[in-house]
Amino acid sequence: MTDIDRSDLTPDHKVVVVHRAGAVVVALVIAAFGVLGFVGGLAFFDTQGTQVLGLSSNGLLSTISIVTAVVLLAAAARGGRLSSTVMMVVGGLFLVSAFANLAIMATPYNLLAFRLPNVFFSIGAGLVLLILGSYGRVSAKLPDDNPYREPQEDERSDDPEASLPSRPHNRREQAADREMAEASRAVGHGTATDEQRRRLAEIDHLRTHEERRERWMASAHGSAQA
Repeated sequence: MTDIDRSDLTPDHKVVVVHRAGAVVVALVIAAFGVLGFVGGLAFFDTQGTQVLGLSSNGLLSTISIVTAVVLLAAAARGGRLSSTVMMVVGGLFLVSAFANLAIMATPYNLLAFRLPNVFFSIGAGLVLLILGSYGRVSAKLPDDNPYREPQEDERSDDPEASLPSRPHNRREQAADREMAEASRAVGHGTATDEQRRRLAEIDHLRTHEERRERWMASAHGSAQA
């Protein structure tokens, strides 16, 4: 079996492309909002805010928007797991910000000059980032070529040719598996017969369960002929 290298993610993998493109698009929207706020010369802590692209903003919110956009663009440039993780973290912060600022919107503590459109935008942007960031990563079962798929037990083995036992396909293979298990237990308990010990010794050097099963069945056939 070919060992799967998951130390880094292929930059052109579809999952990674979605993460990077999503981060760039959201970052550009947020950056435009922040830059227009700076161009308008907004007061830094104005709790009333000024309309920018249909949203209320002040100097502090514009600064935070620029910083957030830079973080998303840097994550997109780096790619791999970082872009996905950053998108999910930032998406979660957008949702927290939306509800936290909704709670203080009508108070003197509304330092980001939030209004209802800002709340809706934060919720929307947060959900978009969470969905795009978790795309192809958060699932009960991921396809074999997915870069976020956790390696199975046989993939973690130090021996790349080792594999977990496959299910028996017929009654003969079922019987062979049962006999091998019984022989192994008998050896462990010190009650194995000479025949069981001999047959186990014949398959001990084989790498995979399938090879051991085949040799066990062949050994049984040879014993029957003898």
